Amino acid sequence: MTQTPQSTPPTAADAPTDAPPALVPRPRTLRTRPGEWWPLGPGAGVRAPDEVAELVRELLPVRGSGPGIELTLADDPELGAEGYRLTVDERGVRGTAGTLTGLRWAVQTLRQLLRDGRLPLVEIVDRPRYGWRGSLLDVARHAHPLPFLYRYVDLLALHKLNTLHLHLTDDQGWRFEVRRYPKLTEVGGFRTGSVIGHHRDGRTDEVPHGGSYTQRELRDLVAYASRRGVRIMPEIDAPGHMQAAIAAYPWLGNRPDRRLPVRVAWGISPHVLNARERTVEFVRDVLDELVDVFPFEYVHIGGDEVPTEEWLASPEARERAAAERLAGPERLLGWWAGRLAAHLAGHGRRAAVWDELLEQGVPAGAAVFAWRSDDRVALAERAGHDLVAVPQQHTYLDYAETEAPDEPLAIGAGLPLEKVYAYRPPATALGVQGQLWSEYLPTPAAVEWRAFPRLAAIAELGWSAEADLGLADFQRRLRGHLPLLDGLGVGYRPLD
Repeated sequence: MTQTPQSTPPTAADAPTDAPPALVPRPRTLRTRPGEWWPLGPGAGVRAPDEVAELVRELLPVRGSGPGIELTLADDPELGAEGYRLTVDERGVRGTAGTLTGLRWAVQTLRQLLRDGRLPLVEIVDRPRYGWRGSLLDVARHAHPLPFLYRYVDLLALHKLNTLHLHLTDDQGWRFEVRRYPKLTEVGGFRTGSVIGHHRDGRTDEVPHGGSYTQRELRDLVAYASRRGVRIMPEIDAPGHMQAAIAAYPWLGNRPDRRLPVRVAWGISPHVLNARERTVEFVRDVLDELVDVFPFEYVHIGGDEVPTEEWLASPEARERAAAERLAGPERLLGWWAGRLAAHLAGHGRRAAVWDELLEQGVPAGAAVFAWRSDDRVALAERAGHDLVAVPQQHTYLDYAETEAPDEPLAIGAGLPLEKVYAYRPPATALGVQGQLWSEYLPTPAAVEWRAFPRLAAIAELGWSAEADLGLADFQRRLRGHLPLLDGLGVGYRPLD
């Protein structure tokens, strides 16, 4: 895929300038005062650290050298790592933060405040509740084009979401270039068809689908995201969800004499990695190249939905389990996670895993992504693990909002905006994120329609103080926020 980064043009929403500020997520404190809104004309200038000044010029109509926006770093323990102070008065805009990230969020607040080229007179003191506020985007089931990844990063930053969880590999496609193993993308990056209708109907087409991202393309995306305060966590899912890799290199499977295709159907493949040392070395080689592209502290190594039938039937797997003093081959999942997490630790990185590892043994220092239920979130919390709360009943945004016949096809239904907003992650969690698995999201337009406005609710859960959360107020502000999304061309699901 060719890199064509597209910056978001400055856009004035059509809301009336006498409307109260419609900020999403809600800031900690916001005080407004009457008076003429301050005009942010093209003659206005910006004084700020260089990379923040560049972001201001990209996102706001600031092109001159006159009085305008002044953003400075200041030692302010109250603001933490991402907080900021912002004042707009007759003299212009002044903001402070303890970090460049805090200044970046101040810029995104100005972006939301701007109406018809003017800014309301406000005083804001703001900081996030959680340090982890994100969204998973699955590019394995459908290889979304690189320009959309840039756009998605921009939309995350607009809502002060600071983490993009990029699901790069699965049974249906391998999207990350691994120079040591070129067949992963040459073979594993393409399948012969996709599911027609719902996967339970068992119908597929014969329309080829595929694609991948080069390491250079992903490095550039990482740099672009970093300039906006967004870090990218890559996921290489192992030892299950690996049929695309086994199709490329059959020796990775438990039946190396059998050539598998890249999986066409959705659901869970029974084909998993074998437990040979050479196969462990293969995944470690992949991780070596991955951490060279993605500098974020965490790397997600998967561990979900791993069928054990092949291991139970394999003499080699049974021997490996016995040699490792495991109770049986079904315990190889924990062994796999431990080996990969230890390798990442050698790179100074930490593993992230899905909640299936709670029974298998969470590697030391790993973060658990508890996805199957609220009970799994509570279990991870009681066990004292670092936790990102992602229960599917509240945060799986690829679910349809309703079961109405005019809803586009989805894996499931019953997740309206109100239910997303009603979720309350544990206070001890690292944070929360919204998931967008792409089996039924084949296009960027489909992703945006499912993501918004529910991802705005996730953003508020992650940022705003729990005492400030209220559905009626959120819905009021959201209606004032939607014109900005309109101006950006976001094809969101209309509010009921």
